[in-house]
Amino acid sequence: DNFASIVAAVEEGRSIFANIQKFLRYLLTSNIGEVMVMFFGVILARLLNFEPEAGSSLVVPLLATQILWINLVTDSGPALALGVDPPDPDQMSKPPRDPRTRVIDRWMWFDIAFVGTIMAMGTLAVMDWALPGGLIPGSGTMAYAQTMAFTTLVFFQLFNVFNARSDETSAFHGLFANKWIWIAVGVSILLQVAVIYVPFLQTAFSTVPLTGADWLIATVVASSVVWLRELVKLFTRSRRRAAG
Repeated sequence: DNFASIVAAVEEGRSIFANIQKFLRYLLTSNIGEVMVMFFGVILARLLNFEPEAGSSLVVPLLATQILWINLVTDSGPALALGVDPPDPDQMSKPPRDPRTRVIDRWMWFDIAFVGTIMAMGTLAVMDWALPGGLIPGSGTMAYAQTMAFTTLVFFQLFNVFNARSDETSAFHGLFANKWIWIAVGVSILLQVAVIYVPFLQTAFSTVPLTGADWLIATVVASSVVWLRELVKLFTRSRRRAAG
């Protein structure tokens, strides 16, 4: 019988629904990116001049231990941080949501495919660049190329956590509103640095040390997921303004 309580309950309900969507958007885009990297890495192995593991005829862009590490580092802290993202200040000014609306709608499926494709293309391009031959000739070993691809894909997913906060609002809006995202991203980066430089982790995950230039390349390529997604969001906002 208290109108203020009803308003607060509606706001909380909208916030919970939005955070569920953020959580799913992040996990699905990131995991689809991993699937695409492995799938197209195997399909295009000859074109990109990827080498098979010792004693195996199968060419894989990333090792199983590296995939497990990516899931451990990026699918835990950053995903959970999205679950406690503060509500959008404008959410109560929006019209009521249709109860029949799916949690994962057609637009989110497009987002999942689009972001996953960017991750796969960027990761495989970095790996191709690191190896001799292929479309972008390099001069590194397979271990170096896998380490570069491994790090680039981790960074792709860490950048993607900022995209996942909204399918329309810019990632730079309220950039520092959720301190837990920044903490989770910082811890994930430190863990990735450890797996690249700590000797026993290098052995466990078959990584080699990277130079400052290598880290810069991985960061710049991975950041493309933000800039390209920002262009799509800008187009979406313009279209909705025109329609409204």
